Amino acid sequence: MVFKRIVRGIIGIFHKADNWSSESQEKVYKVEKTGEEAGFEEIHGVWDYLKFKANTQAYHLSNVLGFDEWVDMTEIRRRIKELFGVEYKNERSLYPYLKTLTDVGLMESNSIGGRMQWRKHDLMVKISKKEEKKLVVAVKAEQAKKPEKEEE
Repeated sequence: MVFKRIVRGIIGIFHKADNWSSESQEKVYKVEKTGEEAGFEEIHGVWDYLKFKANTQAYHLSNVLGFDEWVDMTEIRRRIKELFGVEYKNERSLYPYLKTLTDVGLMESNSIGGRMQWRKHDLMVKISKKEEKKLVVAVKAEQAKKPEKEEE
């Protein structure tokens, strides 16, 4: 009898240790509402929606410049030549496009040591959709059918 209790106790300890060491099937995370349920917010970049006419100087500039690094004019021209195989007759013809894009706020300019450098300005747009509430009007069947007076 005592021996059975000791064996059951030892087996019980191993069983508890096995349950403790194994992963539980319970969900630890919290389920959040999806965008459609809770009214969602989307964040988009302006540059995703801007489309420049192909093979124009503005198109070349938008493809050559990035958001991370400041790029000077010699590097811009080198990248355009490398990517598109285009050399401009007038080296200064890109300046008006850069100036316009900077004035509009799509690009940033910086002057370091008398040399101008540019990069794209990272503009984000937040689109939020609120839940639409529908108004349902219930009409009783008696009120819907109004008895018409019959003329005799």
